[in-house]
Amino acid sequence: MQKCTDALMHISAFLHSCILAFPRAAVAAALIVLAPSVTEAQIYETVGIRAQGMSGAFVAVSDDATTTWWNPAGLAAGGYFNTVLEVDRVEDSDVTRARAFSLTVPSLGISYYRLSLSGMRPPSTTGSTPANREDQGVINQYGITVGQSIGTHLIVASTVKLVHGLDSTSVDLDTGVMAMYGRMRFGAAVKNLKAPELGEGPDTFEVPRQARAGVSFKAGSANSAEFTVALDSDLLTTPTAFGDVRHLATGGEAWLFGRFIGVRGGVGVNTVGETRRSGSVGASVAFRKGAHVDAQLTRGDDETRNGWGFSLRLAF
Repeated sequence: MQKCTDALMHISAFLHSCILAFPRAAVAAALIVLAPSVTEAQIYETVGIRAQGMSGAFVAVSDDATTTWWNPAGLAAGGYFNTVLEVDRVEDSDVTRARAFSLTVPSLGISYYRLSLSGMRPPSTTGSTPANREDQGVINQYGITVGQSIGTHLIVASTVKLVHGLDSTSVDLDTGVMAMYGRMRFGAAVKNLKAPELGEGPDTFEVPRQARAGVSFKAGSANSAEFTVALDSDLLTTPTAFGDVRHLATGGEAWLFGRFIGVRGGVGVNTVGETRRSGSVGASVAFRKGAHVDAQLTRGDDETRNGWGFSLRLAF
């Protein structure tokens, strides 16, 4: 925890300078995503500091730039401009789970996610892997998200993405829907519709199709205190290096002091095979209006979930 605290202190100073001169943040994004990374598994909870802090109960909450990952239909749920720079780590603080950059405005989003295959790819039958290949364990995903409102209560959206890994490239699609009735939201999303295959021969890897649905309820006011509770469930089973997973998650988030401070927490359960649980906590602090540093920590029996991360998030 001391290492995590020291790391967060250093990154907070850096992120503060990004806020004062936002163009530098774009340069930081490029530097963050160019380095290779090694990770656990490409589950839904791989990306999104706020989402992970709520233990993954986020499909019906999705209202920041990570909606390009969680539910494309969340494009219209947030502010006019949202952007996120993010780094996620596994339980071993020397190992990176994911690095991400995303930006959204109403009805349009762009995203770049750098994820690893090492935790997802089945072991080679020969017991060996090609040497000196920077991208052998990495997926690079570039996405464009577009959405459309249908009436006053329903939003549908999709992300067209270019997925590159194992020296091969494929076009894929994510899609989502969000229904809003007063303080209630209902969301559902499907990722990797084509379930593309990357690589050749014994190293071929299929990016698995994923589906998740959720519901959320918001109370309070942004001018005083705002509270959100949510429940999510995977609809499909996802294979990982630690076995199959299908997560059920519940979480909550509270914004206090005019959204200057946010706190969140949640519990997740893997419902496939032996029950494995994890607990998550997270927090956000605003350096100025609309500019937050977010952090999360997850621990438990579910090895696919354990880790920590931080992000710079701007919303106007």
